[in-house]
Amino acid sequence: MSQPLSPAYRGDALRRLANEEFDVLVVGGGVTGAGAALDAASRGLSVALVEARDLAAGTSSRSSKLIHGGLRYLEQLDFKLVREALRERGLLLRTLAPHLVRPVKFLVPLQHRVWERGYIGAGVTLYDTLGGARALPRHRHLSRRRAFEVAPGLADDALIGAIQYYDAQVDDARHTMMIARTAADQGAAVVTRTRVTSLVREGERVVGARVTDRESGAEITVRARVVIAATGVWSDDIAEAAGIEKPFTVRASKGIHLVVPREKIDLDTGLILRTEKSVLFVIPWGPHWIVGTTDTEWDLDREHPAASRADVDYVLDHVNAVLRKPLTHDDIEGVYAGLRPLLAAKATATTKLSREHAVAHPVPGLVVVAGGKYTTYRVMAADAVDAAMSDVDRPAPPSWTDKLPIVGARGYAEVWEGRYALARRAGLPVARIEHLLGRYGTAVEEVLALVAERPELGEEIPGAPDYLKAEAVYAVTHEGALHLEDVLTRRTRISIEQRDRGLAAAPAVADLIAPELGWTADRRDREVAHYRARVEAERTAQEAPDDATANERRLAVPALG
Repeated sequence: MSQPLSPAYRGDALRRLANEEFDVLVVGGGVTGAGAALDAASRGLSVALVEARDLAAGTSSRSSKLIHGGLRYLEQLDFKLVREALRERGLLLRTLAPHLVRPVKFLVPLQHRVWERGYIGAGVTLYDTLGGARALPRHRHLSRRRAFEVAPGLADDALIGAIQYYDAQVDDARHTMMIARTAADQGAAVVTRTRVTSLVREGERVVGARVTDRESGAEITVRARVVIAATGVWSDDIAEAAGIEKPFTVRASKGIHLVVPREKIDLDTGLILRTEKSVLFVIPWGPHWIVGTTDTEWDLDREHPAASRADVDYVLDHVNAVLRKPLTHDDIEGVYAGLRPLLAAKATATTKLSREHAVAHPVPGLVVVAGGKYTTYRVMAADAVDAAMSDVDRPAPPSWTDKLPIVGARGYAEVWEGRYALARRAGLPVARIEHLLGRYGTAVEEVLALVAERPELGEEIPGAPDYLKAEAVYAVTHEGALHLEDVLTRRTRISIEQRDRGLAAAPAVADLIAPELGWTADRRDREVAHYRARVEAERTAQEAPDDATANERRLAVPALG
């Protein structure tokens, strides 16, 4: 059994923060920060990870949920970057997270005869081979007739033929949380809702950070030989906290996605479309499609980026340009917005800058990592820990996280093959067991143990029939959820998958998790009220004509704590 991120674990981890000196303190609980904590802990270093909100609360829960090599980078002849990303894709599919990362087919519509098929076909051929040993089937060319067989929902003039290729997808928030759980399993102290207020300096050296426990208000000074800041769009803030020149500049680019019911788009494959700015994806997501994304500068509130009516219309306009039956605003079940941390060209001499990510060691005791893409989080994490090793006064082996399965992955293939027997033993339909395996992997046994102990937890959550009551309980007993929003938005995807954004499920979920978190009746009611207000603020923002108005409307509901 792996280390659960339970309320009791959090209490112990807070005491460790106050009383231990760590080799490495990681600031930031997104995928890169969680990956850095795992990388360092698996090398035998003592590690703490602090996150101001929830695991993956920022960019790492709001991506396109793709694990991919970046097909568009081939046009820029960046073969090294694509090869690296495809290698990581293969590792995730086969070894590191086969329970969370799965293949997905994409169709590339062709609009021009002869030259386009040859040009894109050559690129996809490279894409099939650059990653080394293939983890996915090769691409194939489709005639116009065959393309419409797999994509009957496309308009008659949408294509003259197509190419179909494979990539992979992931539930980004669950994957990030599972990496953090694996870091805890390796001995790291992982503590969410702990905001860094300043860095501790002794002369030129950074020797730790002051943090505030946002649940209790307690102030803690955490001592560490080196601090790794993996804070994404907040990277510039870390330089300010250290009182140093920014080693590089990170700008925020907003991307929004729409979630619509599967029956609203008649496709048997995902879809990738060119736009004037980038690409637009239509991605299968269980009984839904995810459609996005946008790419616009954002210099407003970074914790709660808001989608505006203009953003939603942009996505609808571009996808409707190729659909036989256009989507409408009424078809939209969910909307989410996230910020990409994009590197500016300027960087100091202390920065190791690649096309996608940068690692800087601006002063002793501080390493800053930023940029990158979700797929290559493990590479960024290893680079950051490598840079930090000069401040750790004892030897450690090189990174070996390319061989370290995350929680739920080890033995997954065997458990999947035995899913029919598991379903009989649990008294649940095979389809339900398959859904659970795709969320928990081999940790499904821990979820089913809750059902065996309390059979009522085997019931569906009212208002969210895709999820069992046990999953809400497990989110707080094992997965570090501390608030209703954590469960509805990141441990599950109820907030974007249900047309009411989870409003009907919220009271039932609050009732399930309140005893586990020691909530009073008043606290339970405040959590539900806050969630309802957040949903209303987001809906109101999505009717705003521009970013400034959307931001103002979203911020009408402040964060808890």
